[in-house]
Amino acid sequence: MQEEKAALRRQLLERRNNLSTLDILEKSNQIIARLMTVPSFSAARTVLAYISHGTEVNTHGLIRSLLSQTSREVLVPVVADRQRHTLLLSSLHQWQELSTGAYGILEPTEVRERPAESVEVCLVPGIGFDVRGNRIGYGGGYFDRLLRSIRGTTIGLAYDFQVLDEVPNQEHDVPVDAVVTEKRLLYRDTLR
Repeated sequence: MQEEKAALRRQLLERRNNLSTLDILEKSNQIIARLMTVPSFSAARTVLAYISHGTEVNTHGLIRSLLSQTSREVLVPVVADRQRHTLLLSSLHQWQELSTGAYGILEPTEVRERPAESVEVCLVPGIGFDVRGNRIGYGGGYFDRLLRSIRGTTIGLAYDFQVLDEVPNQEHDVPVDAVVTEKRLLYRDTLR
């Protein structure tokens, strides 16, 4: 199972890394526009958003937009412990508070820790998803550990080619409630 996941991870990453900057921007904008139509996202007052890096679905514009909405609190993940592969959540007030942190990902310079239970919607990165919400991440288990504590709606953001009929999953893997791509919106409970 681990070898199968690793091979699929490499294959999907290679394809994602071949996207042009323009493709990333165009597809990301389409994904974010579709995300805005998700009722749980529109209604959420507390949103946990991953800060994209590399060829991930770009969340920078979305986060900046959310920060300008005084009715919403924006939380971002921060690597808490590299040995234990754990994240903590920090409230973000301004984009300028970010600097390069663990793994080259932007993180707040001042951590204002917030409980996972406060998250109403969690935006989840991934290398691959399937139509049942199963996900393949980077292999460290950071988000799987975090997702166990999230009571709100979890939404994976992905390019459409990253969504497969089935991805290998194990007991410790935590599926997302929905996946948004530039072409479709998939809800876990309505797809078998």
